Amino acid sequence: MNSIEITLQALDAAERAIPSGQPVYMLNLLRYRAQARYEDGFDAAPCSGREAFHERYRPAFRRLAAGKPIAPTFSGPILASLVGSPDERWHEAAINEYGDFATFRSIVDTETYRREVAPHRHAALEDFRLFALAKAM
Repeated sequence: MNSIEITLQALDAAERAIPSGQPVYMLNLLRYRAQARYEDGFDAAPCSGREAFHERYRPAFRRLAAGKPIAPTFSGPILASLVGSPDERWHEAAINEYGDFATFRSIVDTETYRREVAPHRHAALEDFRLFALAKAM
């Protein structure tokens, strides 16, 4: 299985585990490809993985999510790994707050996301982790 794909099974499992109506924070760990790799037939000019993510994926995601309760909370480069496998290196981390998990799912579980947005993420990223978090009280 592709390690950067958001699967229906993962969405269903998260939906069962996360209380409805609760704000959710999505933690993204990102490792970029040196050059973006688009699937055959997807028309896109050559660029780096970082450019594909920041200049193509993020704007496309924002257009699709317009009007939904989403707040970018943090985005920045990872400076050093203090604990973990030396093989697991990340370029950036990002945290976005969603009104609830259903809001997140209503974006990524659509044909428009799969057709127009996800191809940029797939082309951009060599590796990716996505965690749903609750805010500690």
